[in-house]
Amino acid sequence: MSMSTETGLRERKKRETRRRIERKAFELFETAGFENTTVEAIARAAEISPRTFFHYFPTKEDVVLADYADRLDRIVEQLAGRPEVEGPWEALEASFMVVATDYDTERDLLARRFRIMARSPSVQARSLQLQSGWEDAVAEVLSRRSGREEQDLESRLMAGAAMIAMRASQRHWLATGQEVHLPALVRRCFGMLAGGFGSVH
Repeated sequence: MSMSTETGLRERKKRETRRRIERKAFELFETAGFENTTVEAIARAAEISPRTFFHYFPTKEDVVLADYADRLDRIVEQLAGRPEVEGPWEALEASFMVVATDYDTERDLLARRFRIMARSPSVQARSLQLQSGWEDAVAEVLSRRSGREEQDLESRLMAGAAMIAMRASQRHWLATGQEVHLPALVRRCFGMLAGGFGSVH
């Protein structure tokens, strides 16, 4: 077996283990409640050790937010790769639209994730912590694109506003039974804010 084949098998096994942990954890969160579910219980259900659990997830909250954090990282990557001729708000919207389209195809999982989050203060607190770090990362990319000083006010404001637009879109999408596609709601929210940011370069 070649080294590349072995590496591929290891990575596939890791992905399968991660998905199994998430699946079993969600089942327990939905039946017993997030606060009443221990890491030990998740580990038993997933047929792993607690030590292995922490190899994949730093905290119990991160199981709920794992995909969410991955999506935020993808937004930062998308933004960094947008054409320089685009204005910052236009580039932000395009980056968010890519992720919104992904979410739209995984609506059931997203709905489950948000239901658990709505019932758990600790998951909400962890979500805010992740968002804060993400806003800093987005603001840094925006500052670099525009040639401004690091973490300038305009970049910070746009990063925060973009996050609010995405969050409002997601909450409305879930509250209305996902009748309207999420990308359409995201575009609408960004359009509402474009008057204030569209002229920023």
